[in-house]
Amino acid sequence: MTYVLTGEDKPLTGFGALRAAVSSLDPRMRIVMTVIYAVTVVALDDLRVLSGALILSMWLLAISGLPFQKTLKRMAMMDGFIIFTLILLPFTMPGTPMFSVFGFDATWEGLWRATEIALTANAVILAVMTLVGSMEPVTMGHALFALKTPERLVHLMMFTIRYIDVLREEYMRLRTSMKLRGFRPGTNWHTYRSYGYLVGMMLVRAIERSERILAAMKCRGFSGRIVLLEEFRLTRTDVMFAGAMVLALAALIWVEVAYAVA
Repeated sequence: MTYVLTGEDKPLTGFGALRAAVSSLDPRMRIVMTVIYAVTVVALDDLRVLSGALILSMWLLAISGLPFQKTLKRMAMMDGFIIFTLILLPFTMPGTPMFSVFGFDATWEGLWRATEIALTANAVILAVMTLVGSMEPVTMGHALFALKTPERLVHLMMFTIRYIDVLREEYMRLRTSMKLRGFRPGTNWHTYRSYGYLVGMMLVRAIERSERILAAMKCRGFSGRIVLLEEFRLTRTDVMFAGAMVLALAALIWVEVAYAVA
């Protein structure tokens, strides 16, 4: 199956062609290579090698065809969760002092460790976003099932992805109803009680919706088994891509060992 041509039979160019090329790869291979890539990069600790891993992740972003600026902005949102840890790490790790702030010494060792964590996290997250994040949720679920992932876990993931936006819409409707009734949040018991009622109503409506969804699925013949509508097949392109990734990771490991011995 290919996605190179549009509905008007016009060849895609630029980012569209790259995205089509990556989308045509076997989803199972993309998931497996993502896991291997993440484990390998996490095991590295030399800053020069980790910089090379980040460059490799940028190359994956380039061939994926994803919007460059938008993808980097999403990655920057992830950095916001660890930025405070990275800032405090030089002050909490013993070593050679760089400077002092209010009597707390910032060390070079802490700075290197913070840089190592930042490079590792960004390289892994960027690879996950390009190889797996660009995959349709249903396709990912089928690929995980084909890789012998527990069926209940696959069901849970697919239903969560499918209905999390439905629950969000339900939450927004309840919030709108509260505002129309004059609710204004504050630091008082009325606000806490109102949010408690909101959470309770969300749970009640989620249970009711899940019962309706289950009944609808049973009416359509759902028996608790995942039925694959297409069979995944490895192609020469998949093998070449996997081989290139393995060679690149082997090179990173070799350079890491060479620097460690030197």
